[in-house]
Amino acid sequence: MTQEPGAVVVGYDGSDEAAAAVRWAARHARAVNRRLHVVHCSLWPLLTRHLGPVPGVSGSGLEQSAQAVLEEGVAQAAAEVPGLQVRSTLLHGVPAQLLARVSRGEELLVVGSRGLGGFLGLLVGSVSLELAATAACPVAVIRQDLHPDGPVVAAVDASGSPTALEDACALATAWRAPLEVVHVQHQPPGRRRSDTQDSDSDARTILSSALAHARAAAPAIRIDGKILTDSSVPHAILQASAEARIVVVGSQGQGILRETMGSTAHAVLHHAQDPVLISRRGS
Repeated sequence: MTQEPGAVVVGYDGSDEAAAAVRWAARHARAVNRRLHVVHCSLWPLLTRHLGPVPGVSGSGLEQSAQAVLEEGVAQAAAEVPGLQVRSTLLHGVPAQLLARVSRGEELLVVGSRGLGGFLGLLVGSVSLELAATAACPVAVIRQDLHPDGPVVAAVDASGSPTALEDACALATAWRAPLEVVHVQHQPPGRRRSDTQDSDSDARTILSSALAHARAAAPAIRIDGKILTDSSVPHAILQASAEARIVVVGSQGQGILRETMGSTAHAVLHHAQDPVLISRRGS
């Protein structure tokens, strides 16, 4: 039996940020020829048992309200991409935990930069931040789509970041967008350029290998590369992706949230103005 291709999953909670994520996800699902799965996570069952309608008031009740939010998300997707295949699911519980579970085996998880439970006073972006560290598939965190015609920017580290590079090539190919591969050569403050000959050579080797892999994976698109030098790796990536359609970074480490995502991805996710893809794989 042939396994059905993974879907593009998007979390929706009725916020403006989540609406932007749904619209982005709908366009991406069309570009990669995947189904769109809109998910709303209701926290109300954790807070009260009184979910039913108010007696004598048609359409009232917390469960009905949650269903209305979900239907609104589906309507947002349908308006953005008419005819797109969309399914919807209403779940009950903590959004980050539920969406991480839903992401297993899927193509992509898309969330807004904030929301998904923010009415309870959660920290700005806390759910998106947790999902970027725990989801079982790549996670796109959508902010403003300021440069829809910009390039895809992929940041590669000393390992060549093969997963991030693969995801960036797939995005650029689907969108028919140019790809810019960047590698940051870390230069601690006070270090002289004359002391960096060996690291210069290493950086060129890393970038050259990444470009060769990218051009083999995405032969139909324009691919450029650049070596950046900075005392802060995230700062250099953010500068290089200032006019990007999306910036793609890998996820590294294990343990608590920050280490699970990796410090560079953590910083880029916090400060990027445009959409960010955290390249993840999991079970």
